[in-house]
Amino acid sequence: MERLWFITNPQSGSATQEKCAALEAVFDERGLTLAGRTRFPDDAIPDPAALDVANIDTVVLFAGDGTINAALCALAGWDGAFLILPGGTMNMLAKALHGDADPAAIVHAAHRAARRVAMPYVEAGPHRAFVGLILGPAAHWGRAREAARAGRLARMFGAVRNAWRRTFGRGLRVRGVPGMDARYQAIFVAPTDTGLRVDAIDARDWGAIAELGWSWLTGDWVAARAVTQRRAQQIAPFSSRPVLALFDGEPVTLEAGTIVGSGTTAPVFLSTRETMA
Repeated sequence: MERLWFITNPQSGSATQEKCAALEAVFDERGLTLAGRTRFPDDAIPDPAALDVANIDTVVLFAGDGTINAALCALAGWDGAFLILPGGTMNMLAKALHGDADPAAIVHAAHRAARRVAMPYVEAGPHRAFVGLILGPAAHWGRAREAARAGRLARMFGAVRNAWRRTFGRGLRVRGVPGMDARYQAIFVAPTDTGLRVDAIDARDWGAIAELGWSWLTGDWVAARAVTQRRAQQIAPFSSRPVLALFDGEPVTLEAGTIVGSGTTAPVFLSTRETMA
């Protein structure tokens, strides 16, 4: 960890310009070379060739889970390292790698002694989720959340009405999960070292739907009532139509019958959990 490319998203939960500047000061304090800078989405994510030309050994990502997902997918196959810092709302991938440490402490610990680890992911076609995939009518709450974060109130209220209507609909069934035969308003699929963890959320009354919608708007994907939890190797939405899905919060439309499986990255993530302990 000597030559860095710093990718941030000022629109993420806590990756403000001031905090980015403070982290750049930490890089300088540690004697690290900041050789490249990307402010996503205004700037495009660099491709592996650009990183290699600049002799980058570590990409530092200070953003939310969606931006981190976009960068990791764009740079899949690059053999450098990734340092994930908590710069969003949930920061679940950063917590898995570093616990609850703050960004500056993570940079110091990573420069002193970090180990490279592999991470599991959910996979559907070309799309990956390192935190989780959400299927079902409740995925439409994601559009309301994004409009709220952007301050577009009229669009948010329209998205809330649409999400509410869909959540009161028939729900979604999935194939491939024993004992999960009902229709569900939200299906949360998380990667594990041995496959998939599948949480099916059942919201049949207005109170449960209000709870589900509020959880989405405030960013906590799994705070609503999970009535069924199972393990599986593969699942598939049981639908004759395309299905809206959220990969780490980013919307993707999956064709009917798309298989959802899992995989594991190469050991490219810097982890400081043991160093922090």
